[in-house]
Amino acid sequence: MTRRRGGLLRQRNFRLFWAGETISEFGNSVTLVVIPLVAIDTLHTSTFIVTLLTAMVWLPWVVIGVPAGAWVDRLPPRRVMLACDAVSAAVYASVPVAAWCGGLTVAQLIAVTLIAGSATVFFNSAYQVLLPGVVDEAELAEGNAKLLGSREVAQIGGPGLGGLLAQAGGPVTGLLADAVSFAVSFCCLTAMQPPRDRRSGGPAAGGMLDGLRFAWRDPHVRAMTAFSSLANLALTGVDALIVVFLVRTLGLSSAAAGLIMASLGVGGVLGAFAARPLGRRFGTARALLTVIPGGLCFALLLPLADKGPRLAFACVALVCAGSVVVIANVIFDSFMQTYVSPDIFGRVTSATGAVMFAMMPVGALLAGVLATALGVRGALWILTALIAASGLTFLLTPMRHLRDLPQPPADDSVAAMHLDA
Repeated sequence: MTRRRGGLLRQRNFRLFWAGETISEFGNSVTLVVIPLVAIDTLHTSTFIVTLLTAMVWLPWVVIGVPAGAWVDRLPPRRVMLACDAVSAAVYASVPVAAWCGGLTVAQLIAVTLIAGSATVFFNSAYQVLLPGVVDEAELAEGNAKLLGSREVAQIGGPGLGGLLAQAGGPVTGLLADAVSFAVSFCCLTAMQPPRDRRSGGPAAGGMLDGLRFAWRDPHVRAMTAFSSLANLALTGVDALIVVFLVRTLGLSSAAAGLIMASLGVGGVLGAFAARPLGRRFGTARALLTVIPGGLCFALLLPLADKGPRLAFACVALVCAGSVVVIANVIFDSFMQTYVSPDIFGRVTSATGAVMFAMMPVGALLAGVLATALGVRGALWILTALIAASGLTFLLTPMRHLRDLPQPPADDSVAAMHLDA
């Protein structure tokens, strides 16, 4: 695959892949707002049911995250993604259909969230396997930056779009929009030319636990998993308290709180633009060792925020956290896609994802316990200290002696490539 002027968006396959993912991410962001609104406004459920629906989003990663990777390693990744898009479109579309027929129940809403969450596990694992077949190895950083950047834009605009859709046509209309977004993603994937499959072509060797073993034994992957797990725990805890902190503790209006929270997404977009230049200028390993610990220290400004000029502390903290997380993700994803053998990559990425995402409900629970015992501001001091400390994990690894992250071991190279039909 030759590189064309104008970047990856000039390449038809990547352009289709990027467009489908961007639209689907907007749909997912809409869903994060609309699902609770359907539970509250349409079904009039309790707060416990709303939190249960949130848990259903992440539960599949804990339950099927590891075995999903074994399946992805044995199947063509594009077919897996097409099947996941079809399932997600169907289950989300079932909600407005049931609501319009007067048959929507809490049980159906929980089932839809659980099934769609399970499809997301398979889709995300296959997505990581497919991307290196869509672009050249030298273009992976650019591809990951563009995809993560559009995801951050979706996270900024998606919730507002979901609120507008719910206001205009009722909450279930937002889920119909999400179903349409998955259908668009399905069409984009179908229109792509068959991407390369970097795997050896034979049956995937080994068991489903091989991904966990690899992640544990390799010092670089282990360090990245440890950082992401601790950061996810602390960031999810902050997410669970940020609205309460801004609205109840600081006394901001809902609109003002929304604007402050949008700073996280703005930081993510900035991080997507900065990741590649930082990696080239300082080296990928040095960027992890300097930019990430330094940037995450600004999270400690969040508990200092208050009404008036001190609101700037919250904005700076969220912008820095958002940008550093995306910089780390661009470097991590690009490294993993070249470093891990294609024949085991699905298992490794799903295993590390299962560990990292399992920390998110733990972080939310920890935030509740700390806020009850110490108050919201006291809990935020502990959680932001954990965010700042998470970046220090790289100083305890062989990365501290490197400029760039290592190339794949020689015995992990794959000679043959074939088309994913």
